[in-house]
Amino acid sequence: MNDATPIVRKGRKFDQVLEGARLVFMADGFEGASVDDIAKAAQVSKATLYSYFPDKRLLFMEVANMECARQSQAAIDNIDMSAPPRDVLCQVGKHFLHFITSKFGQQVFRICVAESDRFPEIGRAFYKSGPERMRAEMGGYFQAAVDRGELRIDDLTLAADQFGELCKADIWPRLIFGVIDSVSQDDIDRVVDSAVETFLARYGV
Repeated sequence: MNDATPIVRKGRKFDQVLEGARLVFMADGFEGASVDDIAKAAQVSKATLYSYFPDKRLLFMEVANMECARQSQAAIDNIDMSAPPRDVLCQVGKHFLHFITSKFGQQVFRICVAESDRFPEIGRAFYKSGPERMRAEMGGYFQAAVDRGELRIDDLTLAADQFGELCKADIWPRLIFGVIDSVSQDDIDRVVDSAVETFLARYGV
């Protein structure tokens, strides 16, 4: 495995480039986004864009890290972690599933997998920016719920991982392997509601 990760140079217009790229990638996806469109949205020259990111994949993954961190923070900020476990888990699960089943979320996953041999740091950075952060937040929530007598969990980290996997059941494998090409709100509600029931049957008090 090659650990030689390309260096992303930061400078005065780095954030400007990232925001322009985010707008284009979120609208057009990885394949549909052109370097010309990204440079135009960021209001920089192509030479400036390439000076920061010599590879479009690196730019996409930097945007993915930023967006995943933003999504994680939004979930943390908008969910009342003192609410009953059923309410918290339903909100967290639906937020999570919306993101990973979005066009952007699927492309992030596929590029992380495709580039993991050449540039393992890409996947590691993405994992730290989103999944690892949410794992830690859920572990903290579970500990508080255990202390309140609402849940009974011995291995908090394992429980956090199990809940995430329950929320991906049925939908995620079929989506990522191209068996289905879209997911409806009813699909998300069905899977997450069942995941919550299964989780509470195991860890509820």
